[in-house]
Amino acid sequence: MSGKDEYYNRSKQQGYRSRASYKLKQIDEESDLFERGDTVVDLGAAPGGWLQVAAEEVGESGTVVGVDLQRIDDLEEHDVETIRGDMTEERTRHYLREAIGEHGADVVLSDMAPNMTGEYALDHARSVHLARQAFDVAEELLAPGGDFVVKVFQGEDLDAFREDVGKEFQYLRTVSPPASRDSSSEVYLVAKGLNTAPVEAGDRLEVTVEERGDEGDGIAYVQGYSVFVPGAGVGETLTVVIDEAKPRFGFAERADGSGDGDARDGGDGE
Repeated sequence: MSGKDEYYNRSKQQGYRSRASYKLKQIDEESDLFERGDTVVDLGAAPGGWLQVAAEEVGESGTVVGVDLQRIDDLEEHDVETIRGDMTEERTRHYLREAIGEHGADVVLSDMAPNMTGEYALDHARSVHLARQAFDVAEELLAPGGDFVVKVFQGEDLDAFREDVGKEFQYLRTVSPPASRDSSSEVYLVAKGLNTAPVEAGDRLEVTVEERGDEGDGIAYVQGYSVFVPGAGVGETLTVVIDEAKPRFGFAERADGSGDGDARDGGDGE
């Protein structure tokens, strides 16, 4: 019996619906995906092995929703909602949005794979197509700073897909969990920190400082997005250059370079 078969046997012994459960466990251990109370969406969730792992990790305060064209048997031991449908259809996405609420999802998962033809180039192309569909759904459903995990087969189109995903997240890495079969060409892209900022590093714009931060920085808002400007006082209008853009807030420097950071130490800055 090969070493990889241990995951099949372990899944039966521990009550998981598939050996794939251990792939998600290993990805989580390496990438720290889940927190208690998280909202998780699993695309292509049948038979439910990943749903079981996600539900265990987010706990009773979390929300886990699975969607698949196939019926997913109820997970009686976990409070998991399942939707039977095509994730590319607006009707299914409507149900998903209702299930996760206005906050959006903290994590979107996809372990989908195409029906295998045995023709490597075709199977790879179909895998990338499914992964791109999952990526579209993730961008729609994820809350700012959310994470995305997707399976894809290695091949000539992988680099372009990686590049497209990487542009939208703060961090991206490729993971090959030990539970994957030796013969498999699958890898998982783990993208963390969806960047929904309306600005990016290097942008030059005019802002008005509206508030003072806890450390004394001026805070301006761009489409509701917080931009911290050291050395700027409340009420001041100035031109800044974005230095760093995080999912929920960014940092900028005065375009004239006159900010000295003294506002961090107190004073009214006016």
